[in-house]
Amino acid sequence: MVNERVISEIYEILKDRRDNPTDSYTSLLMQDDNKTAEDKILEKIGEEVTELIIAAKNEENIVHESVDLIFHTLLLLVYKEIELKAVLEEFDRRRR
Repeated sequence: MVNERVISEIYEILKDRRDNPTDSYTSLLMQDDNKTAEDKILEKIGEEVTELIIAAKNEENIVHESVDLIFHTLLLLVYKEIELKAVLEEFDRRRR
């Protein structure tokens, strides 16, 4: 069974890919070339938001597209060096 640790593990893998670049998709997104890495990541998030909206309207692939959006949001957090703990604390604060 999947638990909340999966998000933490993915976050840590993304940090490792940032700090120890490989030929992986995520490492390449975080590396600058003619487009800045931030622009590439933000563009990808925009694509994923659009895909999720379309999936929701068509009532298909909503989970898949949601995971893509969450994944790329985690990638942005890693790139910006925002710790996952800060996001979780903000969720906790809003829950009260």
